[in-house]
Order: sequence, then structure tokens, then C-alpha cells
Amino acid sequence: MRERKKKGTKQMKNSYSITDLERFIVVAKSKTYVGGAQKLLPYRLASKDIQFADHEWSYHDSYFGDQDFIGQEVVYFHAEPVWAMNYYGYILDTELISSQEAGKMIMNSLTKLYAEGRFLGGFETSEDELRYDDSNEGDIRHFKGKERIFRNHIQVYELVYHGGLIK
Repeated sequence: MRERKKKGTKQMKNSYSITDLERFIVVAKSKTYVGGAQKLLPYRLASKDIQFADHEWSYHDSYFGDQDFIGQEVVYFHAEPVWAMNYYGYILDTELISSQEAGKMIMNSLTKLYAEGRFLGGFETSEDELRYDDSNEGDIRHFKGKERIFRNHIQVYELVYHGGLIK
């Protein structure tokens, strides 16, 4: 007698769980930008590209600019794109924060966030007179959010992001 499988109980070669995807994204993000990954040859003129791969998963972050920047992250499962995020970040007041200070605060803050095993908002941390705040709506399936830095209660940096599953 053939056994009948419940819908969603069998995991096919090209299927994955949302939990596995989220876990991979956190690891990839912690190993690339925050982890100081070596930049690749640019895929597009003047882009900065970094990658991470682990078995059937791969992650590619490609961005342009330094002080004000724009980029896109894409996650592939078995070489097929399954998730992506776009972002744009900029300094609001160069008299109150340098791009180096903002970058250091972002790296320190994201390191703490990824250590919690997550990458989406609802996170705040402070160092000296700087406060980092990340908030978002939605979940890994589809989301939008903002990352901000304040110096003594004055917003000096902002990054807007959005993304989700690719089907």
C-alpha cells in the first residue's frame, strides 16, 4: 500500500525552509560586509562586490558609493535566486558624523544583531554619543525598514531597505 504524504512534509532537492534561509542570511551577512570579506572583481562598472557560499546556498552583495551608497543583496539556492534586498544609505550631516564613524557604528551594531541570530529590525544599541536604531515592517518573506544613527538625539545617518522572497 502506498503511503500518502502530507503536503509540505517532503523536502525536495530544490526546496528549503524559511528557517534555513534566515539562518543562512545571518551567517552570510556576518561573514561578508561585517566580517570584512575580500572584495571581488566588480560585476558592474565601479561596483563593490562580496560573496559567501555554503553548500547549496550562495549570497552576493553588490553596492556603489561610500558616504552615500546603494546596493542589492541576493541569496541563491541551487544557483536560483530566492531572496533579495535593496538598500540606500546616506549621511544626513557631514559636520556631525563622518562616513568612517557611521561605518564603524554600523559594523559594531550589525555584529551585535547577527550574534542574536537575526538580521531584521527591532534593534537598538549605543556607543558613546551615538545611538543605532533599526526598525522594520514585515518578515523575511517581504519587508521594508530603516536603519538610523543619532548623535546626541540628532539623526545623522539613514538607510532605507526593502526586500523579500523571489518566486
